[in-house]
Amino acid sequence: QVQLVQSGGGLVQAGGSLRLSCAASGLTFSDYVMGWFRQAPGKERQFVAAVARRGDSTYYSDSVKGRFTASRDNARNTGYLQMSSLKPEDTAIYSCAVKRYWGTIDSVSRYDIWGQGTQVTVSL
Repeated sequence: QVQLVQSGGGLVQAGGSLRLSCAASGLTFSDYVMGWFRQAPGKERQFVAAVARRGDSTYYSDSVKGRFTASRDNARNTGYLQMSSLKPEDTAIYSCAVKRYWGTIDSVSRYDIWGQGTQVTVSL
């Protein structure tokens, strides 16, 4: 069974840090680009970050650049999103996803498999 299982998230004060994990199974993880997205209440899902298949390239939205770091450990079939200097506006449900190729990296519709999502809440 192909699946992505997320862990991490929770409640943190502004300025704090959290790390999200996304464990893949049922697929050859290193064959896939990993992306991270978030959806705040009443808003559309938006791109956050992506990491290339070998972890040697990353791409971030302007809103998180310099604060978030996407990475992966292919030996563990797991991707990570390290979030620092968190702001209340980062509050959302965060989801990981995978796709085969790097192109249109920020497009929700291009991703094939999704994690279950995890809530991140940043308080003042």
